[in-house]
Amino acid sequence: MKFVDEASIRVEAGRGGDGCLSFRREKFIEHGGPDGGDGGAGGSVYFVGDEALNTLVDFRFKPRYRAQSGESGKGRERTGAKGEDLYVKVPLGTAVYDEETDELVAEIKFQGELLKIAEGGRYGLGNTRFKSSTNRAPRKTTKGQPGEIFDLRLEMRLIADVGLLGLPNAGKSTFVSAVSDARPKIADYPFTTLVPSLGVVRQGFDRSFVVADIPGLIENASEGAGLGIHFLKHLSRTRVLLHLVEINPVDASDPIENYKLIERELGRYSQAIAEKPRWIALSKCDSADLEFIEALEARLKAAAPDIDQLFVISSVSGEGIDRLTGALGQYLLEQTESEQSRQTELEERAGQEAHDYSLLLREARRKRRSSDDLEDEDDSDVIVHYER
Repeated sequence: MKFVDEASIRVEAGRGGDGCLSFRREKFIEHGGPDGGDGGAGGSVYFVGDEALNTLVDFRFKPRYRAQSGESGKGRERTGAKGEDLYVKVPLGTAVYDEETDELVAEIKFQGELLKIAEGGRYGLGNTRFKSSTNRAPRKTTKGQPGEIFDLRLEMRLIADVGLLGLPNAGKSTFVSAVSDARPKIADYPFTTLVPSLGVVRQGFDRSFVVADIPGLIENASEGAGLGIHFLKHLSRTRVLLHLVEINPVDASDPIENYKLIERELGRYSQAIAEKPRWIALSKCDSADLEFIEALEARLKAAAPDIDQLFVISSVSGEGIDRLTGALGQYLLEQTESEQSRQTELEERAGQEAHDYSLLLREARRKRRSSDDLEDEDDSDVIVHYER
């Protein structure tokens, strides 16, 4: 299934049914009076959180959602049927923005969470409503009101506790497969991971946390190199970042410089995400000797004195994995109220920064398309003369 985390759609609530103009006419009953019924209310549009969904691809193929309109009223004081409400399932972690105002309408984070997006139109009144002692044969009715119509932009950001950072081939996918039942694609070439994935780390019968793996970053990713930094937005809801640094890279690059590169690209994308608690794991420790690892640890601590935790692991042999996952689970369990408050603040800032970056990408794509169209128009102005 194709992974899509942004989509633009239109939602239209149903129109209210019109009121009925009718008078009672039966044999042997004179002056029956008005008996026009009210119309039915228009159906509303709701979004429902569904944990079984993990992409917005369906919204790319069906960008318009319309609820049913209410029926008009009928004679004999019969009310028109109410329009059926429309329930649209969306993945958890979906942020809903108004396309016109760029305002955040709501975020859906929980299974079964119900959010009314567009309210159905009010029903019209039949002429029965307007009878009085001075107006016994009213001919007045009202029309049903139109339902709300919105152009919306959906942005999905994965909900996870721990977010993984690192260069391509740093061992992120191998780590996820070692600590969870997830089975992401693993290979010995860069950019094996093309889309974000989640893994659930279970600790005992009643404790677990979710790890998010995103495609690796490279130098100048903020300028579009590699897969870019678009997927970094999926780290905006994480509570701690785990930066995997390969101990002995196959390209013979310096692990410390690799660490600084990722931190630099992260800061260019979002200061809020860069301010999240950061843990470092030196990965693939089975590829180097103890003396080399100890020297690298000392260099890393000197280069990054503010790091919260430093671990040495091997996802293949399992060395250090239990210690790391145990420490992560304990940290997440024991977060103080002030830390949770700080996390909420960073999450809101990161979400807004991710949204702003998405708008910049959209504007850049729009300009490229406009430029391509102009080039096509220039080509079409060429006049070809055929001579015999």
